[in-house]
Amino acid sequence: MLDPTRIETVSKTVRERIVDASYPMFIRSGIRDVTPEKVQLAAGVTAEEFNREFASRDDLGVAALDKRERDWTVGIVAAGALARGTTPETRLLAIFDVFDEWFHRDDYEACTFVNVLLEMGREHPLGQASIVHLHYIRHFVESLALEAGLIDIDDFGWSWHILMKGAIISAAEGDAGAARRARAMARDLIDRFSPVTAPASDRDPAIYDDIDWDIDDAVTGRRPNVDSSLSFDDYH
Repeated sequence: MLDPTRIETVSKTVRERIVDASYPMFIRSGIRDVTPEKVQLAAGVTAEEFNREFASRDDLGVAALDKRERDWTVGIVAAGALARGTTPETRLLAIFDVFDEWFHRDDYEACTFVNVLLEMGREHPLGQASIVHLHYIRHFVESLALEAGLIDIDDFGWSWHILMKGAIISAAEGDAGAARRARAMARDLIDRFSPVTAPASDRDPAIYDDIDWDIDDAVTGRRPNVDSSLSFDDYH
């Protein structure tokens, strides 16, 4: 009888096998500890096959970060928030509900984009790639803020992202309740940027002059089709 896992492995392209093999290595070990030789062994490919697909380890790292965005940013965070919330505000807050479940997993691995950025530095190509992926997360938040009618969207996005990244680091430090604490602060942040409850000093119409109103168009192209019947484990 044929082994289904063997059939799946054979059906994948060489490039897919290499990326799939390297992905958990980059997440667990960072960039510098992952060598092409280790990836080749795990993927069952030759050096020639590896070199045909990737010019370098860094080139492979970029592909692994792209996979991380598909699997984690879109497949878990964005999909989970859209599935759990019924309004833009509740979808924003649901990001931290997704985080709370993620933080309690045995295989919690923190944020690969932040890890790679800190490891490689912002000037390195992989640091730059990580910044792009972090920008996408923030743009997803900003698109929900626009739908919610909040003010000063750019400032809101940066502030919200601080809560997200802070919760991730706190969870890595051992604070299992980091997501719940961040969620409470996030609710206050929504109130602060609401046109109804924001301080008068924050309601100047000029704050909208520099807003990129095409954010939603940029996000829509990568917004996931949500199946609300799927659980966190289905996406992970």
